[in-house]
Amino acid sequence: MIGGAAVIIAPAGIIRRDRAPLPEVKLMEMEKGKHHRQVIESAQGHNPIRTAVVHPVDAFSLRAAIEATKAHLISPILVGPEGRIRAAAEEAHLDLSPYDIVSTEHSHAAAAQAVAMALEHKVDALVRGGLSLEELMEFVDMAQGLRSERSMSHVFAVDVPILPRPVFVTDALLNRMPTLAEKRDIIQNAIGLLHALGVAVPKVAILASQEDVTPKLPSTLDAAVLCKMAERGQITGAILDGPLAFDTAFSKEAAKAKGVLSPVAGQADIFLVPDVEAGSILVKQLEYLANAQVADIVLGGRVPVIPGTRTGDMPAYLCSCALAVAVVAHRQPALRQTKAV
Repeated sequence: MIGGAAVIIAPAGIIRRDRAPLPEVKLMEMEKGKHHRQVIESAQGHNPIRTAVVHPVDAFSLRAAIEATKAHLISPILVGPEGRIRAAAEEAHLDLSPYDIVSTEHSHAAAAQAVAMALEHKVDALVRGGLSLEELMEFVDMAQGLRSERSMSHVFAVDVPILPRPVFVTDALLNRMPTLAEKRDIIQNAIGLLHALGVAVPKVAILASQEDVTPKLPSTLDAAVLCKMAERGQITGAILDGPLAFDTAFSKEAAKAKGVLSPVAGQADIFLVPDVEAGSILVKQLEYLANAQVADIVLGGRVPVIPGTRTGDMPAYLCSCALAVAVVAHRQPALRQTKAV
């Protein structure tokens, strides 16, 4: 056992010491789907768009169409085998009495009928039901279908909780290895979507694995040419820069560290990926590692196509419908009416 005594001498005056520096603390907004909800709320200021729901023979397709109707986004027409549609509704305890059904024999016939309805201006958009997007697009993209002079392309609207706005990734689904001409159309389609959403001059990052232009990486050559096309007025309505690596496009700090001077770095609204594989990997990483919510739309045709979702993500489905509403309202000013209160 150890014992002892301590002598305490009180200070004669006030002792002041400099406060140690505290670490910087940043609070990040982590609410999932916040920006998508804003897109939906904005779309609800327009009239619902007439929408062909193609081959809705499963419970989710029917339930999603009904929810989009309740959200004042679409006015659906169910196109497909009536017996299978009603059987799916009965199994899911859904009331289809308020909705029109255009009966067809099978999914191919449903896709063909929906395209014909769009050509006859009976519907303003198509939404995929219980058939693959590839099957639907076969009819949409055929010569007598809904093609315009521009290539059709797919856009993911990605709501990342830590970002101050949604970002748009294109094309990560339809154009597997796009040519330079197709990339031009892909960019212009995405710019049109941003204009419809109220972004007057979106910023486009043309992604590659590096910022230096080199013949060894064709994506860097395409990026340089696309930027020159924008300078010459062949791509309009946006600010383009590329090639940019993803970190440079995503972060001003990364661009500064690399010595890259860019009006797009850290501020990109649209990310043009070099091919489907790169785009798919990027979107899935944002979805699963950054807790992003992902909506999508197909553009470039006479009417927008809503791919729907097989994951059962209703908020993303509603946002996809809202994107289509914005596109249609932007094309047809008569639809830009506020709903009755």
